[in-house]
Amino acid sequence: MKKIYVVGLGPGAGKQMTGEAYTALEQSEVIVGYPVYLDLIRDTFPDKIYKSTPMKQEVERCHMAFMEAMQEKTTAMVCSGDAGVYGMAGLMLQISSKFPEVEVEIIPGITAAIGGAAVLGAPLMHDFAVISLSDLMTPWDKIEIRLRAAAMADFVICLYNPSSKKRSDYLEKACKIMKEFKKPETICGLVRNIGRKEETRQILTLEELEHTETDMFTTVFIGNAQTMCLNHKMVTPRGYNVTR
Repeated sequence: MKKIYVVGLGPGAGKQMTGEAYTALEQSEVIVGYPVYLDLIRDTFPDKIYKSTPMKQEVERCHMAFMEAMQEKTTAMVCSGDAGVYGMAGLMLQISSKFPEVEVEIIPGITAAIGGAAVLGAPLMHDFAVISLSDLMTPWDKIEIRLRAAAMADFVICLYNPSSKKRSDYLEKACKIMKEFKKPETICGLVRNIGRKEETRQILTLEELEHTETDMFTTVFIGNAQTMCLNHKMVTPRGYNVTR
């Protein structure tokens, strides 16, 4: 059988990997992925064949996975978080049309929005939007439109890829857009290295967030008008009556 699992490892793999993801990797002979993500699982699955490509070679990585599967090797394509949220699932399915003999199964994982929310408390209890600030695939002018629309609608907003060496001021620019519609004292939070040993969390205001350094391993949460800090936890109430 020619089979590829597209597996979301969760934000930090390990304990945040689902049972279904663990089983899929156990059943795979070859595991393909970005080197950083492969390093998260090598110790857990030491007997597998590992193959990788550098960043910006995602298409080549997908073809590599399909070529392994064509040799009757059950293969897993892995990525962090959930494979269908800024992951590899869509690209794998696009390329799968060239390999109709290969069955592709998508295995869900915990995305950073969910993993980070649990670390901070309960910031996503009401309607929310997830937006990536990376302009590698999406032009910045379109990202600005989405940021402005989400802020205007008073969504809780979760930001992926908030900044990098080449995009050091992108979070600052996003916060300025947020402040067109949200108050400077809006409760925000950020989590670095979700689910990993280096995990850190911080709750702060939108004004403070604007001047905070982040990186590609940081997930940012910007609250709505009702979001509050309760006992050092970020909470967005949903409207339940708790006065009784």
